[in-house]
Amino acid sequence: MGDVLAGNHAVWEFDRTTNSLIIRFARGMRTPRLWHALGERRIPLEALSGVDLTVGRRDALVLRARVRVGADPLMEAAAGQLRDVCDPYRLALPGGGAGAGAVRAAAFAEALRERIGPAGPAERFLVTAPEPPATLKAYDARLTLDGGAVTFHWSRTGATSTKWKAGDQRYPLAALAGLVWHSPQRPGGHLRLLPREGAGDPRPDHDLSSAVFGVGYGGVHESLPFAAAVLVALRARAVVASGAVGTRLPGPREWERIQHLTELHSAGLLTDAEYRALRDRFTAGA
Repeated sequence: MGDVLAGNHAVWEFDRTTNSLIIRFARGMRTPRLWHALGERRIPLEALSGVDLTVGRRDALVLRARVRVGADPLMEAAAGQLRDVCDPYRLALPGGGAGAGAVRAAAFAEALRERIGPAGPAERFLVTAPEPPATLKAYDARLTLDGGAVTFHWSRTGATSTKWKAGDQRYPLAALAGLVWHSPQRPGGHLRLLPREGAGDPRPDHDLSSAVFGVGYGGVHESLPFAAAVLVALRARAVVASGAVGTRLPGPREWERIQHLTELHSAGLLTDAEYRALRDRFTAGA
């Protein structure tokens, strides 16, 4: 079989030498902007838990790689919010579900499966995060990540009076327990940092550790790579800290719990005190 499979707007190559899957995203009017930003990704097969080949709409074949929890910072930040057409691990194949194309796709999928072993959540990121924008421009703020901290520079026209009066905010990585990215393709899209001390306002437009997205501000192709870069920086800092003080960043399950707690708190289902107590319990037990 060939080790290269061309689909709609992307090409997958199985590199047997490095035991990895190389995904090259094409540029074009119909290609998702997130894929433009990704360009090319090398996915170690140890980061995958499986490969599925299914028949989609109009009998089109769809090849999808399943990623281990905790292996890819981009998918960790996305937390299942990406639309199918934007999923970087989904390859739609031209033609119908029969014929030579279907045979090649099936052989390609089987070759990958032979190299993928059973795997649970990853203890570290195995996929390199995409290059983030130097500055993320949200509706009410301009965000920068300088390696040691995330800084919010409020917009005079977009920020609420609460944020503007409080002034620009700088959050050292050491003060953060994580983040939650809410897709700008959904109502209420925003990026919320999770400080270790003190819960913020559940309303993103009043929360000093949140940046609100809007039409033309904080698009998926910009805000998601930025969020992934913050997660990588947090994980890298925790690895260094573990050698010094014996601590580590919360693992995949703890991240999921913290994200769920934040959403409950934002919805008003947890009080500030309940949120802080439960969050501290999860981060302390990581």
